[in-house]
Parts: sequence; C-alpha cells; structure tokens
Amino acid sequence: EQGILSNLNQFLRWLCANIAHQLQRKPMLDEYWDEDLGSKISCTLYFQDYLLELIDTPLILALDEVSQIFEHPQVAKDFLPLLRSWYEEGKRLPIWQKLRLVVVHSTEIYVPLELNQSPFNVGLPVQLKNFSQDEVQQLAQSYGLDWVGPEEARQLMVMLGGHPALVNLTLYHLSRKDITLSQLLESAPTATGIYAHHLQRHWTTLAKQPELAQALDTVLKATEPVPLDPILTHKLSSMGLIKLSGAQAIASCELYRQYFMKKGEQHFMYAPSIL
Repeated sequence: EQGILSNLNQFLRWLCANIAHQLQRKPMLDEYWDEDLGSKISCTLYFQDYLLELIDTPLILALDEVSQIFEHPQVAKDFLPLLRSWYEEGKRLPIWQKLRLVVVHSTEIYVPLELNQSPFNVGLPVQLKNFSQDEVQQLAQSYGLDWVGPEEARQLMVMLGGHPALVNLTLYHLSRKDITLSQLLESAPTATGIYAHHLQRHWTTLAKQPELAQALDTVLKATEPVPLDPILTHKLSSMGLIKLSGAQAIASCELYRQYFMKKGEQHFMYAPSIL
C-alpha cells in the first residue's frame, strides 16, 4: 500500500507485524516500540530481541520490488541504511547471523546514499544481464511474432542494447499489432514513443545531478570509449545509461544516445565538471 510506504514508522511496524504473522507469532509491537528511541531502533530491537530470539534456523527476509520504496526518498534514505546496519551487525553479533537478506531492486532508479550506508554494495550481487540477439528472437516467438529472419531482432538490439524491460515492452506492443516495428523505432527517442516515461524518469534524475549529465554528455559525444570518474561511472552504469569497455565508457544503446543528445541540446546547460 502506497500510504504505508510514505511513512517510515508505519512501514516498519507493518514490516514487523507481517513477519511475525508469517512466523505464526503474536505481533506484540507495542512491547518493543519506544517513541523516545525512534522507529529504526525500535524495529532493530524487535528483530533482535523478539523475532530472531525465537528461532533456531536462519530467517530469510526477501524484499521484492524494493524500487517502490525509491519513490519515497525520505523513507528510502532511512530504511536502506537500516538494512545495511543489520548486515553489519551480523559481523559482530551471532544472533544477527540468523537473518539472511535478499533484496531485489532496479538499479536504474538512482537514490543518493553514502557508500557505507547502502545495502546494495555488500553481500553477493546477482545482476540481470541484457538479452542477446538470439534471446530477443526467442522471446519474439513466445509473443507470437512471425520473425522469420534475424533482421528485426538485430534492429531492436541496436536501438535497445538488449535491455530486458524495454525489449519486453516492445514485444508486447508489437504483439498487440497497434504499431509496426518501423513506426516504433522511428518514434522511440521521442516524447510520443513507448519509452517516453522511462526516458523522462532518467532525464529528471540527470537534471538534478549536473555532474552525471556532464559525464553522460561526454560519453554520448565521443566517437570511442572514454574514461570517467569511477563514482560517476558506477552511477551511470547502475542506471543502465552506459556500458563499460574495459575501464572506459560507451553509450549502452542508440535509444539513449539519440534521446539524451537531443534533450541536452534543447534544454540543458551543463555545468563544468572534472571527469
């Protein structure tokens, strides 16, 4: 529920109660919640002194679609470091070793966090890879598209670089027969294309982070891979806007190259930055 996600205290109480019910335990939230200590410490004590204390086997806490929390920045900036703190507690307190975290999220939505507060740069990362041309061809067949040769899949690979979500969105629209592939590719980098919301979300992030926009502009205008500041490289790569060739960056696909170059020329004055 979106209302719960917008309030940290309410969200943490919901999380604790939900886990207690799944463990077939009484929630007993009020016995552990202390307004003077605050919701994050109360939640931590609830896990440590109640949920984890009651079990002998590891508790796997799987958080799917964590990207939804990113839409509520204030909650995200408190909750995500809280997850990181639980991970760190496992290094010094045996009871926290009972908690195993599985966090599923989209790296495309950028949430500014200090590296030592982020739960995404510890543990074992498993990253969804881009589709290959053969995989795009196979998925098109699953959608019932009659692609006899490899040309259509090749064109999509050039435009999208095998981006799983965008490829899936494309094939969905093509399977509905409400647009042809040539029409879709022509309108792809525009405000009327099917990727408009996806592109605008990235543009909003870049507009708020001039150093990212500057770095991306450098990559887009280059005719060969270019070196960038490592932190900017990590951010742009996490957003899916660039890919790495060795230690150097190139645009991840033609869609981003066309859209952001045009957008930058029309609307954005880049601030100077040292790359």
